[in-house]
Amino acid sequence: MQFDVITLFPAFFETALQVGLIGKAVEAGLLRFRVHDLRQFGIGPHRQVDDVAYGGGAGMVLRPEPLVAAIEQARTEARSRVVVLSPQGRLWTQALARQYARECDQIVLVCGRYEGIDERVTTYWADDEVSIGDYVLMGGEVAAWVVIESVARLVPGVVGNPESLALESFETGLLDYPQYTRPAVFRGYAVPAVLRSGHHESIERWRRLQALRKTLRNRPDLILAARWAPPPVWWAWMAEWVGWVERALEKMYPSPRSQEAEDAPDHRPD
Repeated sequence: MQFDVITLFPAFFETALQVGLIGKAVEAGLLRFRVHDLRQFGIGPHRQVDDVAYGGGAGMVLRPEPLVAAIEQARTEARSRVVVLSPQGRLWTQALARQYARECDQIVLVCGRYEGIDERVTTYWADDEVSIGDYVLMGGEVAAWVVIESVARLVPGVVGNPESLALESFETGLLDYPQYTRPAVFRGYAVPAVLRSGHHESIERWRRLQALRKTLRNRPDLILAARWAPPPVWWAWMAEWVGWVERALEKMYPSPRSQEAEDAPDHRPD
């Protein structure tokens, strides 16, 4: 997979491309990166890349000439996609990340700045316009890195254990379940005893329940259809049912702060 980034601040990506799984994947040849300095495509002796907006208004707008020149130089693969990072774009999701990883050999990311970029670039030279959330950043560099990480980790070989990709938040339509590690008891708070029981069926049941509970609490929009506003009456019933199931499991396994939980054997393998 090849990533090309068009930006006014290429130094933003210098360190990020050398560390963690991304850096290892680059060394292994699984990922390729090219960062294009938009200023090098600027107009005139001062390398101008922006200008005032037609119709007036505060701030400057990135001109089309430098952007299109950079895009045309960067785009080299048949299965490529040019993506403009913009608050006006469609919301970036895990489903989109999977689609890009499956369908693209090259992704060209155009980082906006100032008041944005000339709309003709987005309309006629870009294949997609995406936003990473309902907030405004000072530029598209952070958003570009979000897209890079979320797609790159889906490229075969980048993440060591492929099974971990299928069990994470959003892959099943729910958030991920809570994770714990050693020590078994920390300042009086114990790891839920069910996780130390060695009973795999009970552990799986507990994890499904906790994933549903966390999704209901933090991201109900992942479960509710968009047409349901406000939430239906049965929403409260479902939340109550989750609480009932959780209390039933508490009877089967000691409370995390009880002495029984602290004395429970740890079945986690070394």
